[in-house]
Amino acid sequence: MEFQQYLGFLAFLAIFGLGFWLMIFLAIVAPYWASTYISIKIKDFITKKLKS
Repeated sequence: MEFQQYLGFLAFLAIFGLGFWLMIFLAIVAPYWASTYISIKIKDFITKKLKS
């Protein structure tokens, strides 16, 4: 058995693993960032309206 026989399988595992963690990131972390950004912008807008 040579190492070259496993290169395709290892490349598949690497690409699949990177894709899996990217999907986890996009499904959990990105919506959290977006919602907190929007809530901060809304609070800033409300405080500016109340001051003026």
